[in-house]
Amino acid sequence: MNQSPSLIEQGISQQHLKTVSCANVLTLAYQSLGVIYGDLSTSPLYVYKTTFSGKLSLHENDEEIFGVFSFIFWTFTFIALFKYIFIVLSADDNGEGGTFALYSLLCRYAKLRILPNHQEMDEKLSTYATGSPGETRQSAAVKSFFEKHPKSQKCLLLFVLLGTCMAIGDSVLTPTISVLSAVSGVKLKIPNLHENYVVIIACIILVAIFSVQRYGTHRVAFIFAPISTAWLLSISSIGVYNTIKWNPRIVSALSPVYMYKFLRSTGVEGWVSLGGVVLSITGVETMFADLGHFSSLSIKVAFSFFVYPCLILAYMGEAAFLSKHHEDIQQSFYKAIPEPVFWPVFIVATFAAVVGSQAVISATFSIISQCCALDCFPRVKIIHTSSKIHGQIYIPEVNWMLMCLCLAVTIGLRDTNMMGHAYGLAVTSVMLVTTCLMTLVMTIVWKQRIITVLAFVVFFGSIELLYFSSCVYKVPEGGWIPILLSLTFMAVMYIWNYGTTKKHEFDVENKVSMDRIVSLGPSIGMVRVPGIGLVYSNLVTGVPAVFGHFVTNLPAFHKILVFVCVKSVQVPYVGEEERFVISRVGPKEYGMFRSVVRYGYRDVPREMYDFESRLVSAIVEFVETEPGLEEEEMSNVRRKKEECMEIMEAKEAGVAYILGHSYAKAKQSSSVLKKLAVNVVFAFMSTNCRGTDVVLNVPHTSLLEVGMVYYV
Repeated sequence: MNQSPSLIEQGISQQHLKTVSCANVLTLAYQSLGVIYGDLSTSPLYVYKTTFSGKLSLHENDEEIFGVFSFIFWTFTFIALFKYIFIVLSADDNGEGGTFALYSLLCRYAKLRILPNHQEMDEKLSTYATGSPGETRQSAAVKSFFEKHPKSQKCLLLFVLLGTCMAIGDSVLTPTISVLSAVSGVKLKIPNLHENYVVIIACIILVAIFSVQRYGTHRVAFIFAPISTAWLLSISSIGVYNTIKWNPRIVSALSPVYMYKFLRSTGVEGWVSLGGVVLSITGVETMFADLGHFSSLSIKVAFSFFVYPCLILAYMGEAAFLSKHHEDIQQSFYKAIPEPVFWPVFIVATFAAVVGSQAVISATFSIISQCCALDCFPRVKIIHTSSKIHGQIYIPEVNWMLMCLCLAVTIGLRDTNMMGHAYGLAVTSVMLVTTCLMTLVMTIVWKQRIITVLAFVVFFGSIELLYFSSCVYKVPEGGWIPILLSLTFMAVMYIWNYGTTKKHEFDVENKVSMDRIVSLGPSIGMVRVPGIGLVYSNLVTGVPAVFGHFVTNLPAFHKILVFVCVKSVQVPYVGEEERFVISRVGPKEYGMFRSVVRYGYRDVPREMYDFESRLVSAIVEFVETEPGLEEEEMSNVRRKKEECMEIMEAKEAGVAYILGHSYAKAKQSSSVLKKLAVNVVFAFMSTNCRGTDVVLNVPHTSLLEVGMVYYV
């Protein structure tokens, strides 16, 4: 099979290819180094420094250093290699990974409905497959629990949002700790350099990172993989050198016995220090989240045969150096670099920190885009930065918000140890959310035996709970930062989801009968005017209240009327051939249609490109293929041709877009908390987010807005 550009740009899994050549796998594995592993590979900059930042002291027998390295090795092996590479990467949703992919699988298999305008026909999408119909006793019990307890579905959504918000918190902390840790190495060569200058340099680099986001990752991505490769080769080579020169006995710390000795000798302080050890696996979630851009096999190959051994050698070498240089614990990474190669490694480290920052920033753009699709985040401007690479997007509002938060954390804390404590809590929280969701996936989707599911959750859950508990202990020392960030983002997401859901319920309860509107036509002087009218609504059935409000105030509407519903479905992608679902509203003589336009949660509408022509073509195709009575076949063909001509003539006469400009208000009987959430917070977000006309790229010269107040 020849290597094709589309294979490289869009990723194998997205192309649904079953067989892949060795060359393609290796190419994707190499490219993944610059996209996925930037965050993971920069962890050696601060792991040992953060681990020994508390009261944990070093003794002459080096048990602490050997124990910490043993914890790093086995944590890396169990969590990164066994859990994520061997198990979690298999839980993809049509080639897509991440928290929302797991949640989407659960929603489909367990029949959870988080999107209010779901239709049975959505389940016929080619990407909506739910596997074999067979049920196990465990999967049936879990499904029954969700069906009998609707509140549990809302709790599951909140749990997923918690993991999502913690992941967004990662995008604030990763650039901060990576860049500041990399830049702080310059103080070794310039001891008199004041800390303020180091912070200023870090801030300048951070501003530069966020300023170039609008140009798109693809413009500089070609250098990401070489930088990550050079970085990993550099630190692994230095690790081998330090191991041989300073303490070859460090190899014996690969034995898990040293973990037991470490906890036995250090007690509570050793347990607290594990919050620094967990930083060695920051970035493992990125492997799963970016699965859609690569293939599972390429990610496994890159990690197992290159990233994993390189990082283990780097940690081993630094531990060997520390065993002979206890006094250098707070600057161990740069102190361990041989003098002749210090500046080259320092420069590569700075660039590696930039690459690591880029990875989580791009991931955040993707997460926010998915949240918008699932009505869990206010509408924002989403810009495609590449016409070829799917998923390369830029969100200006989110970009500048992240930059301000990064600068605030950098200037406010100035201490990578406190940043590490905050970072550790965010990382362990996301991993725990993934473990819990994977437990449900193994039960409901994979239908594994209960003993297998219990073994997974007990083994990996206990390890992660151990690290999570140590990170919680550090809440006063920086751990409060991800908690504050995640709670803020969760409040925004939940209130927005609550408000949009209530507005949809109002629309459903106040649907208008089309027969009633038509029957009132003569009494209110209703007329039909040339052209096509597109009435936008979230309803997939019935006539929206906004249209009834429109015709009672302006008793005229277009000769061809189309009720358009642009909605998201619980699959990552919807093919163009399945995008439009056309149906009639009322008898044929009404000239009214409904068009449901479906997008997956990973789809991003490209400014509704050529939407009018595509919509009209879909309606004409529907009319031409609409079944009729066999005995009137000739007259049916003639009527269809006439109707198609009327539709095309109406298009030539002009297309008008009718949108509701709605305001949500809480009912007078609502609680104070609900009034605050709806009348203040939701109203503020609705006013300041992107308008529906902007999101749908509606021409202003063809726009008609109808004001409505929704009492929820």
